[in-house]
Amino acid sequence: MLLTVLLQAAAGTSLVKLGAAIGAGLAAIGAGIGIGKIGGQAMDAIARQPEVKGDIRSNMIIIAALVEGVALLALVVCLMVFLLN
Repeated sequence: MLLTVLLQAAAGTSLVKLGAAIGAGLAAIGAGIGIGKIGGQAMDAIARQPEVKGDIRSNMIIIAALVEGVALLALVVCLMVFLLN
């Protein structure tokens, strides 16, 4: 059923553009889930060992920035595919 809806939405455009749009959406959703898990697990770790709060927070920020960088790269690639095709 979902495939039928997607194919009807792509009636006037090529499937490459539809794939690029879906890929960009999945990249954004994946980054949101990843950063949410990082934050939640960091809060659990800080609750268990409050004395290492600074180390955990700095590692969390670094890892969140790396996840966000990968998501941004995926969005740029999807945007390039969308515009150049």
